Amino acid sequence: MQSTYFDASFDKKTDEKLKLYKTIVDAVGRNATGKKVPVMGNIGTISTRDTILFGREAKKTGIDCALAIVPFYVKPNQEGMYQHFRAIAKHVDLPIVLYNVPGRTGVSIQPETIKRIVDECPNVVGIKDATGNWDQVTKEKTLLPDDFMIYSGDDAFTLPILAGGGVGVISVASHVIGDDLLAMVDAFEKGDLEKARALHLKMYPIMKGMFFVASPIPVKTAVNLIGQPGGHFRLPIVEPSEEEKNHVYQMLKDYGGLVK
Repeated sequence: MQSTYFDASFDKKTDEKLKLYKTIVDAVGRNATGKKVPVMGNIGTISTRDTILFGREAKKTGIDCALAIVPFYVKPNQEGMYQHFRAIAKHVDLPIVLYNVPGRTGVSIQPETIKRIVDECPNVVGIKDATGNWDQVTKEKTLLPDDFMIYSGDDAFTLPILAGGGVGVISVASHVIGDDLLAMVDAFEKGDLEKARALHLKMYPIMKGMFFVASPIPVKTAVNLIGQPGGHFRLPIVEPSEEEKNHVYQMLKDYGGLVK
């Protein structure tokens, strides 16, 4: 690869993200059995070079895996996406999970392109699929290796993705209903489809409700309302209106046991 990937100084504006990753790695540590808890950190940008540079710095924080989004705004074609992710995988020494979210990026990486990348780059190990497209997920499962991990990138699509051979979800709603979401995945894996379906239906209003206005406004508001440190917002994301805040509160109250 060209040396231009390596000869620029690191952008210090990303220090905050690196501090966040290091804090999480240090806080999570090991679980009750002494097993290390893996941490994934997002490294994706619209620039291949910047993603590589940041990915290398992110690895130093101790993260175990990197998430890399399809470049947003620039809307690359399939060849551009192939070369982008291939370069990242070749130059960032971490397992890579692709992130396909066409609703945010304007373009979608196709299963055939993912296969080209995976065939050359064994450290590309999975995808966060937020397409909401059953054909896309099915084709990914048919084209890619059995151990390639397909995660739902849409909470409400988690159960269907599990049924199609996926492994779980990279979630928004889990910040407030994580126990039930985990219980649904666990029930599915144990073959208790009735329980998994019941939990899916129970969680559905919150899973969809977390996007009734621009995300992450609802989820950060919800986290604050249940007494956790969700923090404030930075422009262009703004604080919720009283009506929006009341709507989130009512969702949590209707769910039961989340707020008084």
